[in-house]
Amino acid sequence: MHEVQLQPLLERHSRRHLIPGAQLAVHRDGITRSVEFGVQHTGGPPMTRAARVPVGSVSKTFTAALAMILVSDGDLDLDEPLAEYLPAAASLSERLTVRHLLSHTGGLPSDSDEVTASTLSKHVAECLRRADPLHEPGDGFSYSNIGYSAAGHLIEVVTGMSWWEAMSSVLLRPLGVEAHFVVAPDGPYDAVPGHAVNPDRHRVVPVHQSLTLVDAPAGAVAASAIDLVRLGRMLAGEGPTLVDDAQLREMRTPVDGAEPFGMADAWGLGVALFEGGWFGHDGTGDGTSCHLRVHPESGAVVALTTNGSTGFAMWHELARALGVGDYDGCRELGERVSATPPGCVGRFYNGDTEYSVSQGENAPLRLVVDGEPFAELTLYDGLRFRMRDVDTGDTSQAGRFLRGSPGRDIGWLQVGGRLARRVA
Repeated sequence: MHEVQLQPLLERHSRRHLIPGAQLAVHRDGITRSVEFGVQHTGGPPMTRAARVPVGSVSKTFTAALAMILVSDGDLDLDEPLAEYLPAAASLSERLTVRHLLSHTGGLPSDSDEVTASTLSKHVAECLRRADPLHEPGDGFSYSNIGYSAAGHLIEVVTGMSWWEAMSSVLLRPLGVEAHFVVAPDGPYDAVPGHAVNPDRHRVVPVHQSLTLVDAPAGAVAASAIDLVRLGRMLAGEGPTLVDDAQLREMRTPVDGAEPFGMADAWGLGVALFEGGWFGHDGTGDGTSCHLRVHPESGAVVALTTNGSTGFAMWHELARALGVGDYDGCRELGERVSATPPGCVGRFYNGDTEYSVSQGENAPLRLVVDGEPFAELTLYDGLRFRMRDVDTGDTSQAGRFLRGSPGRDIGWLQVGGRLARRVA
C-alpha cells in the first residue's frame, strides 16, 4: 500500500466527484489514521470522525461476521441444511445451506417486489416459500439480498434475539462500535443522509433512505470509517478474538463455483476477494457509497464512507492512489464489437426484477430495470459489456450475457453480480 498524504487526497477526489462529505481511515503498521472532508449534508454540520454513514451492503459483512461468531461458538453449522433451522426452506433444495447464503451461491433471487410482511421472520418465510431459484445451490453465483435477510433471521433463531439486538451485543459492542442503524424496530438512529449527484448538471440533491426493516441484515448498518476499520482489523485477526482463526481463513477463501463477474475477482463468506490478497465489501445506500478493504498478510485496513452517489467512482481512484486491491471488470473486456450478437435483446428476470434489453441510440444496447432507464451498454468480445450509468455517467461497471451451455443461445444476463434468466 502506497504512503500518501490522506487529507489532500480525500479533498481532491471528493471535490472532483461533487461529494458533500467523506471519511477516509487507514490502518497500517499498528496505527490508524483518519481524515474527513466536507459536511454531513448540504448546509449542515461538518463531517466528523464520529459521524455514521449508511454503509449499504457492507452491512452484509457485519451480518456474515456475526454468523461466523456463532459458527466459532458451535451454535451454527455452515453445512447443515437450511431447512433444519428455517422450516420455510423445506420447499427449496435440500442442498441449500448457510454457506450458500453467505457466499451468494444458493440460487436465491436478489429482491422481492412484494414486501407485505412487517417482521423479518414472516418476510423470510414468504420469500423462501415463493422463491423461484435461479440455479441449484452451489452451481453458480447470484448476489442476493433475500439470502442475507434469511441469514439475519437465522441469527435470530439461533440467538433468541432480534437481528438488531444480536448485532449490537454479540458483534458491535465487543468491537467497541456504538450501534447505529438506518432502520430499526425502535426507530431510526442518527445517520448521515445521502445525496444524489448529477455531475453533468452539477446538481447535488439530498435523498431519504428507503430501506425497510425486512432488508436490515443486507443493508441497515450505519457506521463511520473508523468503525469499518475496527471490523476489518477483527477480520484480519487483529483485535478482539470473536471469530476463530479457522473461520476467519474460511471467510476469505474463494468459494467453488462463485463467479461474481462485474463485482469482484472471487467471493468468500460475506466478503469479496480482490487482487493482491485483499478482501472486503462495497456498499451503496440511497445516495451513499462506502467501501472496506482488508489485507490480512500485512494487517492493513482501508475504509471510505461518502454521502454522495458518485462515491463509487471516487473509490476506484482512491484505491489506485493508495495501492489497495480493487476490482476493474472493464480490464477484461477485450475488443469492442460493432454488431449486436443475436439473442441479446429481450427480457431477463431475477425473481420479480425485470431487466429489459433493447436497441439503444448512443450505444448498441440500452438496459432498463423494472421500467426505469438504467444504463447504456457497449459490447465487447465474449458477450461482455461496459455500462454507462444514465444518472451519473459512470462507466466503470461491466456485465455480461451468458449462454445456457456452450454453443447454445443466450440464456442469461449478469449485472452487478446478479443473474437474470431470459424469458421468451
